[in-house]
Amino acid sequence: MSLALFRNWRTQFYPPKPSFTEKHVGPQNGRVFIVTGGNAGVGFELVKILYTTGATIYMASRSKVSDHATPSSDAEAWRCREILHPRWKLAVSAPPMRPTSPVIAIETITSATSALENPGIVKFLHLDLNDLDIVKLAAATFARQESKLDVLWNNAGMGGLILPPGSRTKQGFEAMIGMHCIAAQLFTHLLLPQLRNAVTNAPKGSVRVVWTSSFLADSHSPTNGIEFNLLEEGTMDRPRNYAQSKAGNWFLGHEMASRHGSEGIVSVTQNPGNLRAGSYVGTPALAMLFFDFFFLHDTKFGGYTELYAGLSPEISLENNGAYVIPWGRIRADEDCPRKDVVNAIKSEADGGLGYAAKFWDWCEEQWKPFV
Repeated sequence: MSLALFRNWRTQFYPPKPSFTEKHVGPQNGRVFIVTGGNAGVGFELVKILYTTGATIYMASRSKVSDHATPSSDAEAWRCREILHPRWKLAVSAPPMRPTSPVIAIETITSATSALENPGIVKFLHLDLNDLDIVKLAAATFARQESKLDVLWNNAGMGGLILPPGSRTKQGFEAMIGMHCIAAQLFTHLLLPQLRNAVTNAPKGSVRVVWTSSFLADSHSPTNGIEFNLLEEGTMDRPRNYAQSKAGNWFLGHEMASRHGSEGIVSVTQNPGNLRAGSYVGTPALAMLFFDFFFLHDTKFGGYTELYAGLSPEISLENNGAYVIPWGRIRADEDCPRKDVVNAIKSEADGGLGYAAKFWDWCEEQWKPFV
């Protein structure tokens, strides 16, 4: 491991204390937020924080209102067990998650903070990134209720090991690229009218889209981040497929800044950190015990990373397209050990490969037949 790789690993696995937490967030009354995957894991922690600010938060979840689950404590959360995945019927070793039912998740948040002086409003929004029809319906449902959107956190995702090799979405895309990139980009695209409306009366640089990457984009993505000839089929290497999709999120975050920054929309990418959350579902129990002891942190810290990306005044139109690392720090391109990925993201006009623009266009081409 080179010195640059070691430094990058160390600063993301063992970050300094967060400098931007709920204590630093002022009232957000009148603002509208969407957190995808907000009913569990990091998204759940973020919604808990946002609820204390007076904002209206849409908890976008693939779990339906009729789904039922009980909350689990932090102590219980990493007692590995065998579960049967409801969609792919795959038995995997996995930790019990925090509330998956949006009803229970919302009740957990509101009841735990019932004495707040400035409580927000949490609403459920059904969103399943596995199905573009539901993605379209989610955006339409939101548009019927709200005319603006101040911040969209594209937080939802699925760990690379929970699905069997060769898994595909309902529309036939490789599962990781299909959910994390194609569906997330479509959802973001459909919400552009509300994002643009928010810019009209919002402080400069406060209307944002936050994309979720991973340390695996640094450590396990292929040369240049993406192999275009393998996007449609993927490989039998599930961690690699996941890592490529997370590099894809990085590409999309940067490219959205290039394409929509002139409209006043900020787009950033963040790695929430190495957390006791859903990304590790499917990891063998013995390995999970090792990771948990040495490397993993409570999910609330990932919430701080995402909070920083969405609300910190340190992010602005001037550093649009930034990459945020745990627990809320901007990583300069020169500090990234993956110079090949940084160069791939750059436009051809700036001397790069132009892969971010190419990948953006490729994702659009995939979902356009279904819209």
